[in-house]
Amino acid sequence: MPTPLRVVGRPEEADRDFRGDMLAALAASERSISPKYFYDAQGSALFDEICDLPEYYPTRTEMGILRSHAAEIAALAGPQAEVVEFGAGSLTKVRLLLAALEQPVRFLPIDISGEHLQAAAARLRLDYPGLAVLPVVGDYTQALVLPAKPPGAGRRVGFFPGSTIGNFNPEQALRFLRMAARVLRGGALVLGADLVKDPAVLHAAYNDEQGVTAAFNLNLLARANRELGTDFALDGFAHGAFYNSPQRRIEMHLFSRVRQQVTLDGQVFDFEEGETLHTENSYKFSVDSLRALARQAGFEPGPVWTDRNALFSVHWLQAPA
Repeated sequence: MPTPLRVVGRPEEADRDFRGDMLAALAASERSISPKYFYDAQGSALFDEICDLPEYYPTRTEMGILRSHAAEIAALAGPQAEVVEFGAGSLTKVRLLLAALEQPVRFLPIDISGEHLQAAAARLRLDYPGLAVLPVVGDYTQALVLPAKPPGAGRRVGFFPGSTIGNFNPEQALRFLRMAARVLRGGALVLGADLVKDPAVLHAAYNDEQGVTAAFNLNLLARANRELGTDFALDGFAHGAFYNSPQRRIEMHLFSRVRQQVTLDGQVFDFEEGETLHTENSYKFSVDSLRALARQAGFEPGPVWTDRNALFSVHWLQAPA
């Protein structure tokens, strides 16, 4: 099995980033931490469960769009394409694209959770024995340098499904898209984006009855306890998610149930009852707002595909030459 390429640091550097960001979050007056720290092996497995929940429409809706339009996407990509997936996860959706492409030459899945990525890549190799699969362990939100395309490769096509673009604030989203336009130069990006809709549908999707999303959110604290030596009392915090309509985003928080203290590296931090750690935003888009953002980043928007209920959208974005 090929050794995964590491584009962003060694394990101790990842630990240092997590530790530094958690210290900064706990010391802030309005506490907030990046959702990228959800995705250790346990968090990635829980997210896979979320994707199968009846309330969580994005995964099945996007999969339906990809099934219906994979041939069109493949025709735009052309033969011998190289596919780069940002935030690859379990490599489920990309199979629909790979199956439709004409002789893809290489697949580079990028993910911060190395263990989960390795396992998913091993499964993919069994089903696509002729495809070169090179996992890239790293943080795709940071400066990204990818290996040169192999000889004879066609377009480099990025794949960024799941509306992960919505986890960025507007400035971060623009910065990511500009980076993607650079690394995909001459190619394109296939981007999934969740659309603005009835807040009741959104509320149900992020507050499932089985409590899987709550477990996913709380796993961030469990991970901090395991890896950083914090002493978060998991039963002292509760999951909460709500739609912030003026900002067009779902906000996910961990609410302190009681007045309590948390320690990290010898420092003590007070949580008042009801005080929160803000763990994720999920911005929602209109088709026009996403296309405008892509243009600002240097892409030329192409075809857009949606489901019949206009819940979700998939965009073809042409990268600059």
